[in-house]
Amino acid sequence: MGFKTIAARFGVLMTLCVASAAPAFADTGDSAWILTATALVLFMTLPGLALFYGGLVQAKNLLSVFMHCMAIAALMSLVWLACGYSIAFGPGTSGVIGGFAKSFGAGMTGAPLAGQSIPEPLFLMFQMTFAIITPALIVGAFAERVNFGAMLIFCAAWLVLCYAPVAHWVWGGGWLAQMGVVDFAGGIVVHTTAGVSALAFALILGKRAHFPRDMRPPHSPGFVMLGAAMLWVGWFGFNAGSALGANADAARAMLVTHTSAATAALVWMGIEWASFGKPTLVGVATGMVAGLATITPAAGSVGPVGALIIGTASAFICYGAVGLIRQRLQIDDSLDVFAVHGVGGILGSLMLPFLAALGPLAPGLQKPIMAQFGVQLLGVLVVGVLSAVVTAGLLYAIRLVMPLRVSPEDEEAGLDSATHGESAYHQ
Repeated sequence: MGFKTIAARFGVLMTLCVASAAPAFADTGDSAWILTATALVLFMTLPGLALFYGGLVQAKNLLSVFMHCMAIAALMSLVWLACGYSIAFGPGTSGVIGGFAKSFGAGMTGAPLAGQSIPEPLFLMFQMTFAIITPALIVGAFAERVNFGAMLIFCAAWLVLCYAPVAHWVWGGGWLAQMGVVDFAGGIVVHTTAGVSALAFALILGKRAHFPRDMRPPHSPGFVMLGAAMLWVGWFGFNAGSALGANADAARAMLVTHTSAATAALVWMGIEWASFGKPTLVGVATGMVAGLATITPAAGSVGPVGALIIGTASAFICYGAVGLIRQRLQIDDSLDVFAVHGVGGILGSLMLPFLAALGPLAPGLQKPIMAQFGVQLLGVLVVGVLSAVVTAGLLYAIRLVMPLRVSPEDEEAGLDSATHGESAYHQ
């Protein structure tokens, strides 16, 4: 046996020994970024969404909105840990549901999942913040009139029966993922589910006593702006964090997210200015949120030119949807959850095939444009139907054992005092 043969075999042997002895380690840079992104996404709900929604309601309902967001954050965290994560990302064979093999973190180590570079417990926590903000978005549909206990039961059950299965379909290797649905950060999983469910909830719950004849303006536009600003910053964790690493995809996602938000804010402001003669703080903040919601599914699929188009389209279409839902159809989706988040998420999901190869930094798609559009449309329709059916079923079931809304007297008094025995502003 020659020297070269001995050396080669020794090298192979050493390689096998090192490979078998070395555990799978997470990348520290990627992990550090996703730790930060996780905090940013939680920051979107607490305090971002709480302030944004709280400023839009009447002063007598401010604390109730804060309470909804805080309680949902706590309750969804435990539901996600107990079974939500496992249903969404656990091993499944049917492509429909993941099962319960990973409940309470069973079987996890510090090692990354296959194809990832971050520890699985960190992935669980990152996804938990998405599971928190999605039902929290629905708060805007039933603000100022919902029974607090019924709301908690609904959100917990909705997470298990609607959000987690959809997350499995799209992000957990389920049947929509296998068909090639693209949803980078939640246009379908987050915004379509929450938006459609919000619309269904508003229809079943009924209108507020003063809607639409005596609409009261937002009690604190300042809170609205502060909350929107926190959403803008937190959304970088939402979208750029969905790259699951500190890499070029995250950088591009952050750039297009910011571009869409800035564009939509200015276009919405211009529409208001041209229509009513005055640009409003609430309007520019709402436009910005519409731009963020609409770019979310496409943040990994378009470049800056596509983001400009998406931001512009989101402002016009979501603005029109607000007028259609609130004024023409007179549906009391109190804080325009469907018109902004639902319509925005659906719009971005359907626009991305046409913009994925447009301009610098656009990564393109693997499927032909119309084939991808067909898959996107199917995903939106199926998820929208599921969201409506689950929401209606849960609300009718809950209504059998407790009221869905407070009494007319409590609604008039305000939920801060009637439900929680507190007041945000003491005279």
